[in-house]
Amino acid sequence: MHTGITKAPAYWSTAAIVPGIVAIGPMLPGTLAFGMAFGALCAQKHFSLVEVEVMMATVYGGLSQFVAVQSWPDRLTPSSIATLALLTFTVNVRFMLMSATLRPWFGTLPAWQAYPSMLLVTDGGWLAAMRYRDHGGADAAFYVGGGIVLYFVWLFSAIPGFLLAEQLTDPRKYGVDLVMPAFYAAMLVPAWKGARRAIPWAVSGVVALAVHYVLPGWWFIIAGAVSGAITAGLMEEPMPHPHAGAAP
Repeated sequence: MHTGITKAPAYWSTAAIVPGIVAIGPMLPGTLAFGMAFGALCAQKHFSLVEVEVMMATVYGGLSQFVAVQSWPDRLTPSSIATLALLTFTVNVRFMLMSATLRPWFGTLPAWQAYPSMLLVTDGGWLAAMRYRDHGGADAAFYVGGGIVLYFVWLFSAIPGFLLAEQLTDPRKYGVDLVMPAFYAAMLVPAWKGARRAIPWAVSGVVALAVHYVLPGWWFIIAGAVSGAITAGLMEEPMPHPHAGAAP
């Protein structure tokens, strides 16, 4: 979104910490429910609680963690590890692009401050930060403050799910399976930038559905991601209107 508001270089202050936490507040209940469902899934897959928390702390990948655990084989082999790594990379590769969009803001900070901040990139945190930036915000503490809270909610959310795994054998019974689709659907609304920009979304969705019905496993994720990226790469930006910006 381009608002025409002048964007100041990034700086740090304590004034934006609370507003940053408030901005990601609506996302916390969904994150908690999502994390609990993940903890229950790990318990059913016979992970230990320590293993679950180590994954929560180091991967911090949300959906990719679900995909990896659901695909976890009974016995790890080099090929199964490579498959898990490819799935995780494919699901998480969007974070590279999202981090790139923060460069005009965080790129004005020293590298030792900017790059560690990118470890906190999540879908919800990124969306809140971009809205703040589009309205002229420049305080890096807004994004980092909210991101740290979101990280710790995610980190500890798996514990109650793990301990209550027997009661959560079927998360769909409690509507937990709707959390993720509802979360992403809500995110797409403010991300809408016109029908033309939605073409890669449509191509990715159609290809993913087609592959899902043809091939078993998680190939539909890779096929959908690759097809959407290729489509977006092949699309050319429309030429500006010759009279755009001309004085009436």
